[in-house]
Amino acid sequence: MGNGSTNDTSAINKAITAANTAGGGIVRFPSGTYESKNTIRMKSDVTLQLDAGSTISGNGADTYDPPEPNPWDDYQDYGHSHFHNAVIYGDNLTNIGFTGSGVIDGDGALIIGNPKPGEADKIISLTRCKNLTLSGITLREGGHFAALINDCDNVVSDRLVIDTAMDRDGWNIISTTNVRIRGAHLEANDDALAFKSDYALGAKLNNGHVTVTDSYLSAGCCNALMFGSETCGDFTDYRFEGITIKGSGKSGLGLVSMDGAKISDVHYKDITMTDVRSPIMQKVGTRKRCGNNPGVGSISNVTYTDIKATGTTPSFSPTLWGESGSGRIHDIGFTNVDITVPGGNGTMSTNPPGNDPKDYNPKAIGTRPACGWYIRNADNVRFTDSEVRFAANDGRPAVIANNSAGIHFDRFTAQRGSNSPSDLLFQR
Repeated sequence: MGNGSTNDTSAINKAITAANTAGGGIVRFPSGTYESKNTIRMKSDVTLQLDAGSTISGNGADTYDPPEPNPWDDYQDYGHSHFHNAVIYGDNLTNIGFTGSGVIDGDGALIIGNPKPGEADKIISLTRCKNLTLSGITLREGGHFAALINDCDNVVSDRLVIDTAMDRDGWNIISTTNVRIRGAHLEANDDALAFKSDYALGAKLNNGHVTVTDSYLSAGCCNALMFGSETCGDFTDYRFEGITIKGSGKSGLGLVSMDGAKISDVHYKDITMTDVRSPIMQKVGTRKRCGNNPGVGSISNVTYTDIKATGTTPSFSPTLWGESGSGRIHDIGFTNVDITVPGGNGTMSTNPPGNDPKDYNPKAIGTRPACGWYIRNADNVRFTDSEVRFAANDGRPAVIANNSAGIHFDRFTAQRGSNSPSDLLFQR
């Protein structure tokens, strides 16, 4: 029974080893507080079950496992490049789980920047895992990441709660396939739920076959539901349905290809967003921060159905921004998508704004010359039974499509600004 003062790491690791040696089992945490001032090392065929009232508390004193060397750490941020420096770490594992209704709490001990040796910057860190269950528990005060998984397959999550609004990221799912998430409640300061593909494991890995349903997301400074920015391997077959997003300092639904990834077959349905700076953001960039000389990526076959959103920044209008050539965005559908933008901007030049192709943030593109949709280098985009309105009169067109083709509007409503030079503007 945890008493909240004894360092229980050694006992926890012995129990995990015993369960693994016996061919698998459950390590159970009855109600109580279990101090873990060192790294817990997961093993295959083991589930940590946290009963109601139980807490595994980080509260380390510079005694976690040091970060391992990584010859590929130039291709992604430090936190993505190192995995051992965590409260709980495991590599090349099968059949592992974190279940119950208890809490794993960083307890203010985890680092949000680059940790020194002995410091940890994440709660759960898993690489090359198969058959992972992460359900029912709460992850709190995660440092850089509450949970970081890379190159995993067959991940199931039901009713996971993450509260890292005072730290950084919620859950980063990297280079991972076959994921089912239901009933998540994720509140982060940085990205709440992010799908990424980096080069931390020295290979360009694919991603996909993911469903996320009936979940709540919020992100203080950054992105609520995000693809990227790390985008080395290709992404395909994603379904998001029944999502509520409350607040994001960058994108509500962000989808960027910065490092050569082809992103396709992504579908959003029944999503409500409030207080998001950039409701919908798609961008193809040319950062190319990935090994093996990546080319320019692409975004295609993406649909948005039954979406309602309110934006909070006039500059960050909903945006589709492709690159020329093979990097063009194409085959995008919006059905029953109703967006209210803040408006309040005056008349301005309708020329394309500036863009930093190596930066994925919405602010990397200057103030959009359209108050509603800004579309550039995109083909076959269809709006059906959709509308864009503003909260305050705006002097920009509702929609601008630049250097694009096959832009269709079927029963589309656009609120007219009193000083706008046009309602819908098509350039080049």
